[in-house]
Amino acid sequence: MQKASTDNQAAAKDIKLLVLDIDGTIAGHSNTISEPVKQTIFAAQARGIQVAIATGRMYRSALRFHQDIGSTLPLMAYQGAWIQDPITQKIHRHWVVSREIAHQLLDYFEKPELRSLLSVHFYINDQLYVRELTRETKIYAERSDIIAIPVGDLRQALTNEPTKILALSDDTDLIDKLLGNLRRQYTPAELYMTTSVATFFEATNASVNKGTAIRYLAEELLGLQLANVMAIGDNFNDVEMLEYAGLGVAMGNAPAGVQAIAKWVAPSVEEDGAAVAIEKFLL
Repeated sequence: MQKASTDNQAAAKDIKLLVLDIDGTIAGHSNTISEPVKQTIFAAQARGIQVAIATGRMYRSALRFHQDIGSTLPLMAYQGAWIQDPITQKIHRHWVVSREIAHQLLDYFEKPELRSLLSVHFYINDQLYVRELTRETKIYAERSDIIAIPVGDLRQALTNEPTKILALSDDTDLIDKLLGNLRRQYTPAELYMTTSVATFFEATNASVNKGTAIRYLAEELLGLQLANVMAIGDNFNDVEMLEYAGLGVAMGNAPAGVQAIAKWVAPSVEEDGAAVAIEKFLL
């Protein structure tokens, strides 16, 4: 699938920054970056194009991917709520959810009809706190290569404000319903809500999304414009990033709504679609 190909080709020569999502974009079922994807990233870097990661993952969980591609730029984690330079350790941004809203969300998730259906995750100071270790949480923690800390009552963990709140359920209809209900309760000025995969409901500070994160990286840190940015992503938490970038590419495994806003649609993650896109536009 291709849209406005001549515009895309004309824009490609202006690209100086490539921003990549992790899950469903550069890492598929294997939870690693395939060799073809890695090699095209290295080839782009050899041409002077800087490469960054923007992910919903925790900073500590995303770090190995950042290192795998040899990025020298700050890492944008938690949808951009946490931006840190792994080389200098400088934290450029850490935007949190207020304690008040965190308590309200927890009250909502612990309603009798929801409590047993959701695994609730609080991310505080780059640690994951949970009520209990559910099957879903164990799978998540293993894939993320982190340790989840069970605390019983999550209110005990709220001595600090969370960077992100996640509610996890295998029932995707329930997650859709949750997103719909909470979007009626909170305005975009109060809370940013999204799904990075169909089984995750995610909430962060209202000012957070990958679009504001890469705008900060491109314009404030690197002195670039949106025309200099190419971004590749696969899910609804990538929408703002794909809309901001001069060249936004969606993966073939992305939902239709995400593909619709992209300038170009690459093959799926299991077909090394990110490598195909990089090869097409940057090499």
